[in-house]
Amino acid sequence: MTSPYKVPFVNYRKQYLGLKAELDSAIERTLGQGNLILRDDVSIFEARLAEFVGVKYAVGVNSCTDALTFSLRAAGIGRGDEVITVAHTFLATIEAIVHVGATPVLVDVGDDYLMDMDAFERAITARTRAVVPVHLNGRVCDMTRCVRIAEEHSIFVIEDAAQALGATVDKRNSGSFGLTSCFSFYPAKLLGAAGDAGAACTDDPDIARAFRLLRDHGREGKTRHVLYGFTSRLDNLQAAVLNAKFPCLRGWIDRRRELARIYDDGLAGLGGVCRPPLPDSRHEDVYQNYVIRAERRDELAAHLQANGVEVIVSNPIPVHKQPELDLGHFDLPVTTKLASEVISLPLVPELEAAQIDYVASAVRAFYA
Repeated sequence: MTSPYKVPFVNYRKQYLGLKAELDSAIERTLGQGNLILRDDVSIFEARLAEFVGVKYAVGVNSCTDALTFSLRAAGIGRGDEVITVAHTFLATIEAIVHVGATPVLVDVGDDYLMDMDAFERAITARTRAVVPVHLNGRVCDMTRCVRIAEEHSIFVIEDAAQALGATVDKRNSGSFGLTSCFSFYPAKLLGAAGDAGAACTDDPDIARAFRLLRDHGREGKTRHVLYGFTSRLDNLQAAVLNAKFPCLRGWIDRRRELARIYDDGLAGLGGVCRPPLPDSRHEDVYQNYVIRAERRDELAAHLQANGVEVIVSNPIPVHKQPELDLGHFDLPVTTKLASEVISLPLVPELEAAQIDYVASAVRAFYA
């Protein structure tokens, strides 16, 4: 089915058609051999991912949410413990903390949408056991400072790198700083499966072993169970899809950067719009999302949709303002303000430069 938009937010069909021979071959081979659960494709993908991130171990699981939950469990975090993170994120980051019985402590973000490290340091108490920095939109947090603060207070660092595969800060890859790091391979991500998929990474062999146990009912070998685990295996079929796509990853990242530069140029100097953080000497971003802050955001979104541009407004109600989640006691003014301003413009490798120009022109026309 073709998109009704001139500029769709994602284009799964176009990506599939561009890799049809490779993907069809991988799927046919996997199904034809009956290799469905924890087979060679999973092991191959785990080795590729670990090498790409720059860690010793990667363990494929069902989702980044499970990778976060397993990371906290493997670190021994539970009831009575506090874990610091942000509210300017998808709920999964906070869900993982709640699911292990710990208490989420939410801090504000800066103008780059990433954890305010001053706020992180102020939030530490005697009960703080871990911090979960979120590398949002393809940009990595100030991990040099984050790790330094965490080490001073004996706090575990668990990276939510769901949106930052391939991004760097201070010449180091996202996912290579913490005790663990967690990645998503949801179809819309930089490297996407054909369904849900995720992975947890670490340099610690005991943590890696815990991941493997937790994803498969605590099973060691065929018959021995050493703990109560879960069903959270990365499907071998999804691993085969990811392996078929992996050679494209660097090129896709380069393409995202190229398209982001077109947006940067097209929106430069436009009143009413604040572009994403521009490249600098510390960060190499991968632009999982191209997010702007916009005056009259909801009117802009309606204008773009009416002109054939598919956009996403994430978290118009910030997570800590969702009444059923019981997080309203946190005072997060920047996060609250961002929720009324941010809008994600289409940016995927399958788009043409002319489509990006069209979106930028439509934004400029709205504010004209």
